[in-house]
Amino acid sequence: MSGRAVLVDVRTGEEIATAVKEYTHGVIDRELPVSKRKLPRDWALQHPADYIEVLEETIPSLLKQSKADPKEIIGIGIDFTACTILPVDENGTPLCMREEYVSEPHSYVKLWKHHAAQEQANRLNQNAEERNEPFLQTYGGKISSEWLFPKVMQIVEEAPDIYDAAAEIMEAADWIVYMLCGNRKRNNCTAGYKAIWNNKSGYPADDFFASLHPKLKNIVREKLTEDIYSVGEKAGGLTEEMAGKTGLLAGTAVAVANVDAHVSVPAVGITEPGKMLMIMGTSTCHMLLGEDVRMVPGMCGVVEDGILPGYVGYEAGQSCVGDHFHWLIQHFVPEAYMKEAEAEGISIFELLSQKADRLQIGESGLLALDWWNGNRSTLVDADLTGMMLGMTLATKPEDIYRALVEATAYGTRIIIETFRQSGVPIEELFAAGGIAEKNPFIMQIYADVTNMEIKISGSPQAPALGSAIFGALAAGSVNGGYDHVEEAVAHMGKIKDKTYKPIPENVALYDQLYAEYKELYTYFGKQNNVMKRLKKLKNIQSVSFDTGKAMT
Repeated sequence: MSGRAVLVDVRTGEEIATAVKEYTHGVIDRELPVSKRKLPRDWALQHPADYIEVLEETIPSLLKQSKADPKEIIGIGIDFTACTILPVDENGTPLCMREEYVSEPHSYVKLWKHHAAQEQANRLNQNAEERNEPFLQTYGGKISSEWLFPKVMQIVEEAPDIYDAAAEIMEAADWIVYMLCGNRKRNNCTAGYKAIWNNKSGYPADDFFASLHPKLKNIVREKLTEDIYSVGEKAGGLTEEMAGKTGLLAGTAVAVANVDAHVSVPAVGITEPGKMLMIMGTSTCHMLLGEDVRMVPGMCGVVEDGILPGYVGYEAGQSCVGDHFHWLIQHFVPEAYMKEAEAEGISIFELLSQKADRLQIGESGLLALDWWNGNRSTLVDADLTGMMLGMTLATKPEDIYRALVEATAYGTRIIIETFRQSGVPIEELFAAGGIAEKNPFIMQIYADVTNMEIKISGSPQAPALGSAIFGALAAGSVNGGYDHVEEAVAHMGKIKDKTYKPIPENVALYDQLYAEYKELYTYFGKQNNVMKRLKKLKNIQSVSFDTGKAMT
């Protein structure tokens, strides 16, 4: 919903100034901004002009707040939610910004949570299984509909003219770096985790892509590239044009792009294996360093040097965490609660947390499956949906809120246990993001459910701080930055003194509830397709782009 910039002192990690810009168009999930063309369910688009506005407004704001001389700014790091892709022409102009394509939904940015390509993901996974493609196991056995190739398959099948018009299909992170420095340098993080690329074998063979669709046979050469650059490298220097728009000096070092979750790892001081970081926001990403490649069922991916040089980086995640709580407040919290929060001078989130915290573990009688936006790990299925079991006429909003919080904690425990069972150790647990920063009630539940002490990021803007670390690496020691990530992290990474420790009696009670959650998780996630049948019936009623046609 927004972009932010943080100005960081390279020597101390102190955050000198912060600026946030709400996106003008926000998430486009109902209708296109110009033509008002309606979108079907499960679409999530964005407008790339919003990203440029962030650069034009937040960076000058940082300079104004801090009174910093642009000469003092040695580097720029960029992170982005992923997989977020957009088709561009030969000049790098997004197709949605060309007049002839403003009414075509496939010309816009497809946000990470665009889930309308699940059918394509299913076919991709089926083809890969039948062909015994080796890449599949390095992504936990399934490629998510959130990743690049299912989204591209949807474009080529539903809007082949857009696919043909695209000179490239880029990650939004790489596009922003291109806008800043004029160099198209695709980063190994998004390529590895989101685009089935491997630093040893590259992409899958052409005949695999041809098996998905004839037009995709040469997709790597025609729409992507085999030139991949490592995070931590310098992508180029700031162009004269962007220097004029931001107030920085032309030539300022710009780092190769990164992903918001992955770049947060060094921000909390993690530079070695065995330490998992949860980046908790609308969704949650689970990041972990390892010494060797292990096959972990349902993980999002494992990439050599994907997070930090010298280690393999593992990723898992949950598609819906903070979004659960926002959904509840937006649709089901009564006006009386809103007035109560206003009278007490607190947010509705704080009020619900206070009320839910007064409940004993298990008192509500509720148990939820946290799949309001599908399941990312370990089932990798966007067609799964949420469930709330045990509601009665006595059920209150705080009961539902607590059940949703607990469900997301159980989902994290499933992920942790799956890694451990696959031979990947997790000895310490860290958390970053808005939830970790602001909500002690939620964090204590996570500590109790996982039976692990949780350490909290020292920065409320962990991804931005992580990007600053990579900006310092792009600058290098010769320009006042660093040549090695460990040195940069030693100066700039940080955690809070406060931690959340598990309470033994709570751990015992949550073990009982978790056993019930696992039973539901297995049954509805692997054995019973009622959720998918209901969703298919719902989608039959969804109006397609062409009036009068139904989508199945």
